[in-house]
Amino acid sequence: MKPFDLSGKRALITGSTQGIGKAAAACLVQNGAQVIVHGRSRDKCLCAVRDTGAAGFALADLSREESCGNLYQETGPVDILILNASVQIQKPWEEITGEDCDIQLQTNFKSSFRLIQLYAADMERKGWGRIITVGSVQQTRPHKEMPIYAATKEAQMSLVKNLAKQLAPKGITVNNLSPGVMDTPRNERALSDPIYSRQVLEGIPCGFAGSPEDCASAFLLLCSREGRYITGIDLVVDGGMHL
Repeated sequence: MKPFDLSGKRALITGSTQGIGKAAAACLVQNGAQVIVHGRSRDKCLCAVRDTGAAGFALADLSREESCGNLYQETGPVDILILNASVQIQKPWEEITGEDCDIQLQTNFKSSFRLIQLYAADMERKGWGRIITVGSVQQTRPHKEMPIYAATKEAQMSLVKNLAKQLAPKGITVNNLSPGVMDTPRNERALSDPIYSRQVLEGIPCGFAGSPEDCASAFLLLCSREGRYITGIDLVVDGGMHL
C-alpha cells in the first residue's frame, strides 16, 4: 500500500464548497477516498463536485438543529468525518445579539457534537474512523470583534480532547486542525486592505498568508493510516502566528 492511500475509505467534509474544505476534498480524492462534499447551495455543491472529483454532495444548513440528522440520513456511514462548516460573525462585543450567539453556537459547536454522535457509532462498529474538527488560531488569540466565534472553537477543542480519549480504544482518532490566516474567500476582503494586510503579515513569522492546500496536506496525514498514532491534538497550521 502506498503512503497516505485512502482507497476504500468514504469521507464527508462539511463546508466544502470553497476554501479549506474544498481543498481538503480535492486532496482526499487524489489519494483514493470517496468524498461527499457538503454545503447549503446546490449550485455551489455541483461546482465543488466538478472541481474536486468528489463522488457526490449533500445539502444541509447546520445552523438548524434538525439538519444533522437529515445529513446523516442522506449520506449514511462514513470512515472519515471532517467538520469544517462554521459561521463567523464580526462586530463589537457590545453589539452582539442573542441570535448572533445562537447561530454560531449551533453551527460551530452543537452541530459538530451531534454529527460526531451520529457518525462515530458506525465507526465503532467497524473499529476504524477518523474525526477532524476545524478550529482556529483564535482559540488562543481571539479577535476582539469575534469573541463568540473564538469561544465556540475553544469549546470544540475541549470536546476533541474528551472524545479522543474515549474513542481511541475503538480504533477512532479525534483531532483538531487550527488554521491561521489563510488566503480564502472568507478572508479575501480583509486581506485586500493593504494596511490591514501588512499588520497581519507582520505577526506571522513565515511572513505570508497560508493557502487552503497547506491545510489539505495536514488533513491527509490525520486521515491516513500513517496518522493512526495521532489523537487528541490541535494541529496548528498558521505559519508560526501562535508563537
